[in-house]
Amino acid sequence: MPLERFIPFRKRDVISLCENLLAHESASFRAFSTLLVNRIHYQYHEQLETLKNSYSHFDPNKDTRDLQPSSEAIRKQSQKAFSNEFANLLNAANFEKVTNEDLEAALNEESLFKVRLEVSFDDFENVVFYRRGESVKTETVRTFFGLRKKQVSFTNYDKVAVYITFKDEAYFKEKGQTPVTFKPGSTIVKLFQNVPKADLEMLFPNSEVKMRPLDKLIISASAAIGGTVVLVTKLGASLLLMASFLAFWLGFKDDEVELTKQSLITFGIGMGVFGSFIFKEWTKFKNRKIRFMKALSDNLYFKNLDNNAGVFHTLIDAAEEEDCKEALLAYTFLFTCSEAHSGGSAAFRTMRSEPEIATGGMTLATLDSVIETYFLEEFDCALDFDVTDAIDKLVDMELVEQNGDVFVARPLEDAVKILDDYWDNIYQPV
Repeated sequence: MPLERFIPFRKRDVISLCENLLAHESASFRAFSTLLVNRIHYQYHEQLETLKNSYSHFDPNKDTRDLQPSSEAIRKQSQKAFSNEFANLLNAANFEKVTNEDLEAALNEESLFKVRLEVSFDDFENVVFYRRGESVKTETVRTFFGLRKKQVSFTNYDKVAVYITFKDEAYFKEKGQTPVTFKPGSTIVKLFQNVPKADLEMLFPNSEVKMRPLDKLIISASAAIGGTVVLVTKLGASLLLMASFLAFWLGFKDDEVELTKQSLITFGIGMGVFGSFIFKEWTKFKNRKIRFMKALSDNLYFKNLDNNAGVFHTLIDAAEEEDCKEALLAYTFLFTCSEAHSGGSAAFRTMRSEPEIATGGMTLATLDSVIETYFLEEFDCALDFDVTDAIDKLVDMELVEQNGDVFVARPLEDAVKILDDYWDNIYQPV
C-alpha cells in the first residue's frame, strides 16, 4: 500500500507534540504557533473567496441574484479557473488523484455492494476523482442466498472527492434524452467517506441500477416454475378450448367446436388468471429493482459528507490543517538541531552529516527521514511527509534560512517577531 502524505493527527495534537519537543521554549513556541496558524488561515481565507467567486457562475444551489447575467463564455472561463483552483486545493489537502487506469480497474472489480450499476461515461465532459486515506479492510459478506459467510479483503478510501461536468443541452437533445436528476452543462462537486475502491461507480450521478445475471436467473426460474404451475392447474380447460378452436380453423379437425356460455366463462377466467400471473411477475421484477435502488440510496446517504459549495469549504479547512501541521513539524524538527535550541547540536546527530551538524540544520532528505522515522517509532504511523511543501512555506515566510542544501530554523524570538510584523503591516493604507 503506498504511503500517504496525509498526517492522521489533529492540528491541536501536533502543536502539543511540538511543544513537548521544545519543552524549554514552550511559551515562545505557543506564541509562534498561534501566529503561524493564523497567518496560514488568512491565506486560505483569500483562496476560499477566489473559489467562491469562480464557482458562483455555475453554482446549481445559488440563492443569490447576479447584477448582470453571466455569459456562456464567462461561465466556461469560470469553470476552467475553478477546476484548476480546486485541483490545487485538493493537492494542498493531501488528496491523491485517482488515475483513469485506477478508475477503470475499480469498475472492473467485483463490487461489494451487491447491485449492478451502469454508468454512461459519454454524458460527461469532465470527470475527476481524488482520494485520501487508502487502507485494506476486511468485511464479512453472505453468499449462496445468505446461507454462507466469507471474509472479503478490499481496498478502502477514507475520503473521495468527485468533480464532474456534464455535457451541454445540445448533446442530450441529440441523444433524445431529457435528464431528470441533473442539469445539462452543470458542474457537481461531492465529497464521500469510506468508499470501497470496487464501488466507485455508485458515486456517479447518472448511475443506473441494472439486474445482475444471477438476479435475472432467479426471476426467470421463479417465473418459469410459477408459469408451469398456473398452466397445469388453472389454464388447462382454457388451453384445451383454444387448441380445439385452432385445430378447427386450421382444418386439422372436422367437428365444429360448440361455443357455450360456460366455455366462454371458463376461457375468460383462464385469461384473467394468466394476466394476473404476468402482472404479478412484472411487479416482482419492479419491486426487486426498487429494493436495489433503495439500497443504493441508503448506502450513499451514510457515505455522503458534503455537496457543491460545501465541499470546498470543507476542503479549505482540511488543506489549512495539513499546511499548519507540515509547517509546524518542519520548523520544530529543524529548530531542535539548531544552535539556538539547548542541546541542539546533539539532536539527531546520527542521522545528520558533518556539514549539517556544523550549520545547525538539515537537508530536505534528512529532515524528511527524521520526521517520518519519528512518527513510525513513536506512533507506529507510516507516512510520506511532504517536506518540500513544508520548507517552501517556511522559507517564503522567512522563518527558515537556506545555506546551500542545508536549511536552518531562525531562533524562536526572531520567528515570532517576523510573524508579528507581518500582521502589523498586512493592511497598509492606500
